[in-house]
Amino acid sequence: MKILLDTHAFLWWDSEPEKLAPIVSDMLSDAENSIFFSVVSAWEIQIKKQLGKLSLSISLAEMIEGQQQVNKVSILPVQLHHVLALDELPTHHKDPFDRLLIAQAKIDGLKIVSADSIFSKYDVDVIW
Repeated sequence: MKILLDTHAFLWWDSEPEKLAPIVSDMLSDAENSIFFSVVSAWEIQIKKQLGKLSLSISLAEMIEGQQQVNKVSILPVQLHHVLALDELPTHHKDPFDRLLIAQAKIDGLKIVSADSIFSKYDVDVIW
């Protein structure tokens, strides 16, 4: 299974895994699954950190590198077709980061891990 982590899911998996639903923890620990972290989430984390809305115990670069090494997380780049797909999405959600994650999941056939209930209004497979 190919899984895309919403920003909060990535942060919790790294720093507060007890916040994840048991089904999510099980899926993330299954070596058969491919886990993706979007550049969109890195951008969101960096912005929130710089605005003082988020603090990290280690640098974002160290966090991402650690997840790549320990949990084999793959980085999902933002491509033009992801951005253009936003035109096809209904406006259930106003958050531009979340909308782009939804577009990436839809275009690339990924299941998305999120506790955000609005995600389920879109035509994507949401886990949680």
